[in-house]
Amino acid sequence: MARGSTRPTSRDVAQAAGVSQAAVSLVLGDKWRGRVSETTAERVREAAQELGYRPNLAARNLRLGRTRTVLLVVPALTTEFFAGVYTGAARVAADHGFGVVLYPSPEGIGPARDPFGSAAAALDGVIASSMAADALTAIRGDQLPLVMLDSDPEGSLGAATVNLDIKDGVRQVAEHLLSLGHRRFLHLAADIPSWTFAVRARELAERLSEVPGTDLRTTRAPISFEDALSVAETALAAPGPRPTALVCDDDKLAAGAYKAARRLGLRIPEDLSITGLDDLALAQAIDPELTTVRLDAERFGERGMEALLAVLDGRTPPVGDIPVHLVVRGSTAPPGSP
Repeated sequence: MARGSTRPTSRDVAQAAGVSQAAVSLVLGDKWRGRVSETTAERVREAAQELGYRPNLAARNLRLGRTRTVLLVVPALTTEFFAGVYTGAARVAADHGFGVVLYPSPEGIGPARDPFGSAAAALDGVIASSMAADALTAIRGDQLPLVMLDSDPEGSLGAATVNLDIKDGVRQVAEHLLSLGHRRFLHLAADIPSWTFAVRARELAERLSEVPGTDLRTTRAPISFEDALSVAETALAAPGPRPTALVCDDDKLAAGAYKAARRLGLRIPEDLSITGLDDLALAQAIDPELTTVRLDAERFGERGMEALLAVLDGRTPPVGDIPVHLVVRGSTAPPGSP
């Protein structure tokens, strides 16, 4: 075929690859596995690339009754974590001819207006963080194929649930601090009523209760630097024996706690060990660098999208929590270390 203003068709790709148009449709629609050989699929892809062929998505979507668009609903974008989730989801979506629309729920949690005339007509499915779950009702996202992230698998609204192994992350933090000799703990908990933060509080309390002589106090703050500073300063200045270890639900809370400690004349980690959870960029920007739990945000997004594609195709989504691991840095040491 002469290349020029004429747009190449699937028939041109079929002729170039020496296959039927049906085979081209299967391969470029990512439905070829088990129906054509991998060699044939590769030949079709090469022919399409050489010819500059692009499927007519609008026509194909009309035939399939699909928009090939997915909505990712997350809390307000206050950290780079959810940007990583989007990056991972969009990468997998693009590999399968889907697009991802990112929708931050106003105020992080609570109702949100439908960004579409009708979400059900505009979308094939929804991936939603548990902290933004209330927004689903307003956009009727709970009536679409739905995958929940960071959500209770026993009570999930979705057809599938994808979780990071937060419980194990908290276990690693607790065991690290206990092994250093800490027995007086303050938990700076996120003031957000969601499953993931309930898991953190429960696991920390259970792990510490296994060791005689431990004391755990809890104080709550919204996830913001200013709130963490104020709440942590008040808690650390309270009467009675001061905690030697401060466990924060989030790196941003930990950053606020750093300033609170210094306002009170406390050295980190000599007087107070501090841990976070997320491993955001700021974990290495503060001094000393923060001991925290690394969460693979991009893999989280990838797994969420993989699960939704499986739901849309009638397959069983992948199972198993995504591993996390503790990154030990300079903010933790034995209590009272010189």
